[in-house]
Amino acid sequence: QVQLVESGGGLVQAGGSLRLSCAASGRTFSMYSMGWFRQAPGKEREFVAAIMWSGGSIYYADSVKGRFTISRDNAKNTVYLQMNSLKPEDTAVYSCAAGGRISPVTYTTPRLYDYWGQGTQVTVSS
Repeated sequence: QVQLVESGGGLVQAGGSLRLSCAASGRTFSMYSMGWFRQAPGKEREFVAAIMWSGGSIYYADSVKGRFTISRDNAKNTVYLQMNSLKPEDTAVYSCAAGGRISPVTYTTPRLYDYWGQGTQVTVSS
């Protein structure tokens, strides 16, 4: 069992930055691949970024590539999402997820992740 708690969301002006954190409980954090997803009002949940359990492979949605950076610190059981050059269209609830069966083919599929956090609101004003 893994419990995930996100933090770091808030209100920021366009062009600003935020750093989201996702703290995980449990001693097996390093065995899970981690993903960040977001959901805006009236829209489906969409993939943002993922980092494999080894940390060796990282993936981004095209919409955030070059602006967002995902990283993990297995010693702290934490995954981060550094968000720079934020745009109003980045406004959403951001959730982290942990998956034990995530592969380079399936990392964008929410239903394949085993555990989810409660989400943190990110609002970007224009």
